[in-house]
Amino acid sequence: GVQLVESGVGSVQAGGPLRLSCKASGLSFHDRGMGWYRQAPGNECELVYIVIEDGETYTSPSVKGRFTISQDSAKNTVYLQMNNLKPEDTAVYYCAAPPRPRSGGSCRKTSAEFNYWGQGTQVAVSS
Repeated sequence: GVQLVESGVGSVQAGGPLRLSCKASGLSFHDRGMGWYRQAPGNECELVYIVIEDGETYTSPSVKGRFTISQDSAKNTVYLQMNNLKPEDTAVYYCAAPPRPRSGGSCRKTSAEFNYWGQGTQVAVSS
C-alpha cells in the first residue's frame, strides 16, 4: 500500500530553522506531485507548498522567502526547509500526495479525494 511518513518533530525559538521530511512508499512524488500543509488548533488546513507532476510549484505568501523544498528522488523523499520561523508557524505539518490544491477543511483525506496523507508532525515555535 501507499504510505507517507513525515519526520522532523521540532521545537525551536523564533528566528531559527527546522527541516521536515516526507518519505513516500508505494507512490512516486515525481510522477504524482505532493504538497505540504499545516493545521494549527482551531484553524483550517493551510496549504503551505505544492509541486505538481509537471514541476509547477506554489508557495503560500505566508511562508514565501522563508520555506523551500528539495527532493531526493532516489529516496522518494521531499524536504521542507523552514527558516526564520515565527510563532505563527506553530502547527501540525502534513504532507500529501497527490496534492490538494487549496486550503480549507481538515488535513486529512476526505471521501471525495484520491490522495494520501501522512500522520502529521508537530512544529512548535517559541517567541
